[in-house]
Amino acid sequence: MTSPPLLTVKGLNGWYGKSHILQGVDLTIGDGELVALLGRNGAGKTTTMRALTGLLPRIEGEINYAGEPLVGMPTHVIASKGIALVPEHRGIFATLSVEENLSLAARKGARWSVADAFDMFPALAGRRKTSGGKLSGGEQQMLSIARALVNGPRLLLLDEPTEGLAPVIVERLVTLIGDLKRAGLSILLVEQNLDVCVAVADRLLVIDHGCIVWQGSGPELLAAHEIRATHLTLENA
Repeated sequence: MTSPPLLTVKGLNGWYGKSHILQGVDLTIGDGELVALLGRNGAGKTTTMRALTGLLPRIEGEINYAGEPLVGMPTHVIASKGIALVPEHRGIFATLSVEENLSLAARKGARWSVADAFDMFPALAGRRKTSGGKLSGGEQQMLSIARALVNGPRLLLLDEPTEGLAPVIVERLVTLIGDLKRAGLSILLVEQNLDVCVAVADRLLVIDHGCIVWQGSGPELLAAHEIRATHLTLENA
């Protein structure tokens, strides 16, 4: 018997003020599955992440996580249930040290401890007393992911983790994301880099104008030239 998805989203609508951004998003994420969400700027990717974590002021529809409805729950309650967001802006505390950023987020009983985070990110271990604001962009991204992991997530939401990073750092993050998936962590990845998504994702979803317009595997999307031209590039915009 197939187990139900960890996350099920049905008919999700979301607004910023009077702007109707999400227009009936449907998606599922299974236990241990990595799903990538792709789309042009403004298509609704980050808004979807905000809706899932209770950060969007107005939403309608269904969000069920581990069999429990989340719509209407405050963000801190959603986080306590095992959903961790790594935001695009990283959100680290610039004046606190690396170690302090991690210690503040660490949750008792979490699968990954602060010591585990330093093992996973040796570059951070060497800068544990350095303030977050003095880290490089790649180090800040590593810290943001490490901070989410020590919070003990069952579902990790990664919003544009490779944006603006050097290729060598992107390669390290791809390896790490793959390791986390193999460890059984469920992941929703928002990413502009198609190569990254194809490398790590079990399924890829394309969002445009607040709706999921396509889903399939990496090889299927690479072969779907018309979908990419219409919804991911400016070729048919």
